[in-house]
Amino acid sequence: MTHTPAFDWRPFLLRWSGEWSDSLPDAGTRNEKDEAARQARWLGFPPAAEARIAAMEERLGRRMPPTYREFLKVSDGWQHAGGFVRLLAGATDARWHNNESGLADMFEEYLDEDAEPAERQDADIWRRGLQLEVESDSTYVLLDPEDVGEDGEWAVYTWASWRAESPARYANFVEFMQDMYREFHSLRARRADGEPEFANETTRGLDARVESARLEALRGDWEQAEHTLDEAKGYSRPRAAGLGDQIRRLLGQTYMVYFEGVVTDPLYAPEMLPALVVEHAAHSYRDDSTLMFHLRGADDDVVSLARTTLEQVRNGTYRYTATGPFGGAVERARELARWGDTDRAWRTLLDALPVWQPLGPDHLAPLGWVADPLLGPLLTPERGRELLSTPRGGQGGEAPTRPVGLDPDGLAWLAHPDAHDNLTSYRFVLVEDVKPEHLPGRLADANEAALDDPMTCDEARRRMRGGQGEFSSYDDKALVAVGRAGARWSFAFDSAPAHFNPQRFVSPAAAASGGTRAVVVWSGLRTWRGEPFFHLSVGRNGVEEYAFTYADGETRRTGPIAPALDPDRFFGSQEEAIEVERSLLEAVTGEFGVHLPRHAITQGRLHTFTTRSWTRPPGDGETYAVISMNWGDAP
Repeated sequence: MTHTPAFDWRPFLLRWSGEWSDSLPDAGTRNEKDEAARQARWLGFPPAAEARIAAMEERLGRRMPPTYREFLKVSDGWQHAGGFVRLLAGATDARWHNNESGLADMFEEYLDEDAEPAERQDADIWRRGLQLEVESDSTYVLLDPEDVGEDGEWAVYTWASWRAESPARYANFVEFMQDMYREFHSLRARRADGEPEFANETTRGLDARVESARLEALRGDWEQAEHTLDEAKGYSRPRAAGLGDQIRRLLGQTYMVYFEGVVTDPLYAPEMLPALVVEHAAHSYRDDSTLMFHLRGADDDVVSLARTTLEQVRNGTYRYTATGPFGGAVERARELARWGDTDRAWRTLLDALPVWQPLGPDHLAPLGWVADPLLGPLLTPERGRELLSTPRGGQGGEAPTRPVGLDPDGLAWLAHPDAHDNLTSYRFVLVEDVKPEHLPGRLADANEAALDDPMTCDEARRRMRGGQGEFSSYDDKALVAVGRAGARWSFAFDSAPAHFNPQRFVSPAAAASGGTRAVVVWSGLRTWRGEPFFHLSVGRNGVEEYAFTYADGETRRTGPIAPALDPDRFFGSQEEAIEVERSLLEAVTGEFGVHLPRHAITQGRLHTFTTRSWTRPPGDGETYAVISMNWGDAP
């Protein structure tokens, strides 16, 4: 058996008792026990002698766990353990619960034959546990004699009907009492009118640590700051939740993050509201009552700003702005992200972060950008840690080591099984010395030669389906995302192409290459629809220069193919399709010096447009079908 260092109960219980007494109004109405405790500044009882504890153990048939035993030697019971247990048992009142509450039956109703052992324990503890609460508000406290640590400590379980949660577990009686002390602080911190200010040595110490944590966070030591703020949050200290939530949000954590105390402050609302609103918009389904609940107490201007921001987030028009040099970096980063260069966009933000200034003492980092449709996708947990580790706001510190970018070089990432939800078929056009915004003029019909607003692939496809009422079995217009594919190249990428028909396929390479070069790739080497295939074509000055198509186990070629791209180098070998695909993509990368931005294509938002059909019209005797749909009649 291991031995845990002894806990000094007396100073802890004296501090608790004194703070409880001081938190009560002098003229309040109290029962005799509470008034006596207030005047004595002691919530406990006389110590239990060893003989009294031994008699208890003989009655119960078990030796009590060490920390509960030592507690009884200081106080034989306790009043007001937290906010909902009015009296905690001493040596005489502790008794076996024996499912007196019926909770074992209730928990067992929800079990099935596949229930985990931990789920069964939720039911069993109500039969074997030692009941400690004597008076409470529908709250149960049990010591579990079967959940014993190496130090001999019994776990404590608590459950309250009005909390509707699984039982809370504490490793020992000390942890339970410390949490009840935090609960007492948390409830007293939210004092009602007429109650004395809740200020004492504990609160003053916690508030000083919160301020130190703020400065630590600005210096880049966010992990220690987060730990300190979380501890202070457990006591409901002002500022702790609002500061800690800023750290959590930049780490990608959104659950129970509300920026309490700062989001309703007009000084901080422009930065905090977008981060709160974008998460609400993603899960609200137009019911905004939850958002308004978290803005309770805000003035009319903040509520109006929240509604405006919510509307902008929902329709994709929200744009994050900042002042000073950092604001200029935001604009440059947005332009880079707009065309898919998300790694450089992120570096642009990080390089300017040391000159960023907080709006006030409760602002730890720029935050509103997470709601920007172009900048928000830049955030990953790794990047959030990098941002938080960067000194800012006038504080010194060591800059973090820059991690590797999210975008690998070249094209070979497309052959990775995990790329873009296990992408098995895709097609793209690369055009040299042409800006992305000019690609529609080369690849689209005149009436469709315009870029849509940046959006994800899924958003673009939903919009296209919503506006398309007729579908043809011969027409193959591609919905493509566009961006930069290197220093001199632009791309148009289709992540969900139609079925490849080698007899009717028409490469857009020639049309796209007027006055320059264009490269077309269509890969289906790992497709689940039909036989594997791969197409490559290269156009120059409006003419297809060379091409090959591998399909149905055969290769058809035209023109003098560059040696590095000769299909005989890749097909006919015993390599698996994924290796053949990777080798082909590496060869295209080497021949043209191009790459595609993985993060922007798979996670970001890019401009899109619809190309001309990639298949020729039907010839004489060829049949096709046209399907018309009225989306307005859909439920």
